[in-house]
Amino acid sequence: MAKNIITGIDAGTSTIKVIVAEQKKNGQIEILGTGKKISHGIRKGYVANYEDAAETIKSAIESAEKMADVPIKHAYVTVGGIILGSVRSKGLVMISRADGEVAEYDVKRVISQAEENLNNVSNRRVINAFPINFKIDGNLTFGKPVGMKGEKLEAEVLFITCLNQHLMDLIRAVESSGVAVDDVVASPLAASFVALNKHQKEVGCVLANIGAGTVSIMVFEEGKPISLEVFPIGSTHITNDIALGLQITLEEAEKIKIGYGSKSNHSKRRLSDIIEARLKDIFELIESHLKKINRNGLLPAGIILTGGGSSLLTLYEIAKASLHLPATVGSPEHIKDKIVFRKQTRENILSNPEWSVALGLCVMKFKEEKKEGAYGINLQGKFILQTAKSVKKWFGQFLP
Repeated sequence: MAKNIITGIDAGTSTIKVIVAEQKKNGQIEILGTGKKISHGIRKGYVANYEDAAETIKSAIESAEKMADVPIKHAYVTVGGIILGSVRSKGLVMISRADGEVAEYDVKRVISQAEENLNNVSNRRVINAFPINFKIDGNLTFGKPVGMKGEKLEAEVLFITCLNQHLMDLIRAVESSGVAVDDVVASPLAASFVALNKHQKEVGCVLANIGAGTVSIMVFEEGKPISLEVFPIGSTHITNDIALGLQITLEEAEKIKIGYGSKSNHSKRRLSDIIEARLKDIFELIESHLKKINRNGLLPAGIILTGGGSSLLTLYEIAKASLHLPATVGSPEHIKDKIVFRKQTRENILSNPEWSVALGLCVMKFKEEKKEGAYGINLQGKFILQTAKSVKKWFGQFLP
């Protein structure tokens, strides 16, 4: 009997991370192996040097493959950085059945119509799509529209897009290792399956993934993502600021940043001023976006921080003061009992937020397989409903 094994690849600016996981009969996810390599050839989420990127990805895959002791032939890949974007669009169709009852076919049609109505998406490809709300004859519905009756079905949909050329470069870099890419997923969406729990998504929150070259945020309400934004600033900028401010090498600056809060030969006050100034810049950008979508100060679960840069001391305190929202570092507590490790896995990825994207990708894909259906995008960019048996199953897929 074939094992239910999934490989997730997070090709970040700082490191390439690969996780090989197996879902057991009892529902637990066993981490079979991991691979982690310093990233070369990737800048702010896109492939800047194809040969270097391909070699680094291959090395990380081989490390995970060796530890897991299983061949890696297929993988899911996350897409992040400045190539990501999001846009909302609306669609409207006439209900097809003579009795006016909404069928799954109508839901697929109205979402496809919303995609056709997208503007300003030249050179971009849709990779994920999420219905935000449905209306029947102008009246907002709550829950699934299938089975309700009317004449017209409307939908407002959030489409996550990425630059097509950069997406193809990343896929080509992965497949040069002999690994087929089965699907691509936005990095902040993948991270949400580890960093956020059901209650946070329901009441409203913003997930901020602080990477080396970028900060990506995704806003959730009523269990669904409603907005995504990426800013071209990350924890590497803090390292650069420390190097310039203290007139030291980048290597020394990185060590000081990682050890922020411990003893240092440099002025603690000066170091704090440098780090906090850059962090405030980041949270000003987040606040500006929340104002743009009318959610500033209106997300009860606040801001949840994840990614490699989220381990900085005082980060959540600055976030809280800047955004006037509750702030915390994302915790995998809600999935902790579902994750087990083989003895040879050397790193406890649950305690390290920089693994949240790769681990979240595996958790997400296992959830999709278990529910036997999820809205998704194939690599030709055409919206499809993958093996869906009912729209009802889709509404629960983003809840832990």
